[in-house]
Amino acid sequence: MDIIRIIGISFIIALLLGPLSIPLLRKLNVGQSIREEGPKSHIKKSGTPTMGGIIFLVAAIVTSLTSGIINKDISLLIFSTLGFGAIGFIDDFIKVVLKRNLGLRAYQKLLAQILIAVILVIYQTKTASQGTEIIVPFLNNFYLDLGVLYLPFIIFVVVGTVNSVNLTDGLDGLATGITLIVLSFFSLVALKMGYGAVTVFSAALAGGCLGFLKYNSYPARVFMGDTGSLALGGAIAAISIILKLPLILPIVGGVYFAETLSVILQVLSFKLTGKRLFKMSPLHHHFELSGWKETKVVTVFWGVTVLLSLFSLLSLKYYI
Repeated sequence: MDIIRIIGISFIIALLLGPLSIPLLRKLNVGQSIREEGPKSHIKKSGTPTMGGIIFLVAAIVTSLTSGIINKDISLLIFSTLGFGAIGFIDDFIKVVLKRNLGLRAYQKLLAQILIAVILVIYQTKTASQGTEIIVPFLNNFYLDLGVLYLPFIIFVVVGTVNSVNLTDGLDGLATGITLIVLSFFSLVALKMGYGAVTVFSAALAGGCLGFLKYNSYPARVFMGDTGSLALGGAIAAISIILKLPLILPIVGGVYFAETLSVILQVLSFKLTGKRLFKMSPLHHHFELSGWKETKVVTVFWGVTVLLSLFSLLSLKYYI
């Protein structure tokens, strides 16, 4: 299977969509609102078009559907990606088009995310040959059967992953670049494990992210918005479920979870002691306020993800 060709096709589609989509988003006046309590250097980004995630989503889905591999796996991946992307789109639409700053309420987003996660789990357990088993990294051919715990565990993984990717999307090119690396890892693993549809979709979405990075890297001409970040989280979660690799997510997606953990610790610390552990959360803002340039934070986080991906490959040496 020619992964490079798939990545290339999606990359070119995303590159071509950029000049068409960005002016349209500007015309629709879907500019990003910047939090007043955020870093002052971000104020200049106010008004930058958002909802740009449609660029890599269209590129990935068109490439996947024209690849010649249409089966239950690719259907599940597209459903998860578009399902979570739709939640993000509605949230973005309310915030930037209807000008209601809060968007969807937290409980509304959570319920919608849980619903999609439940559908994913039920479909997977009914169609997958290994049912409720998951691979345990580092161990030789060891599958852990979660039984009745599979449903709550996977719901937790899916919702956690989706929101972790969303929290990571706070600097130009940060979430896009990290997810590009993570998707490249999954496309290689899927290829080695014989999951053709997962390989195609992972590579196609990686190519879309690569093309989108042309417009999203510093200084960003467009942001992905919740439309893009929730969709990427949904894609990564679904890929890990199909490959039976949810336990690899905290490793390869270590940056995502560090960002989420920083928010959780910040809130707990402030509520319990009245003090903040970080200058600001998520974690990327802490480094910004510590004097790092935005581009340095992004580059370092990308580099960490590359190292985590290599480590993750080593942890799966018995399976690939």
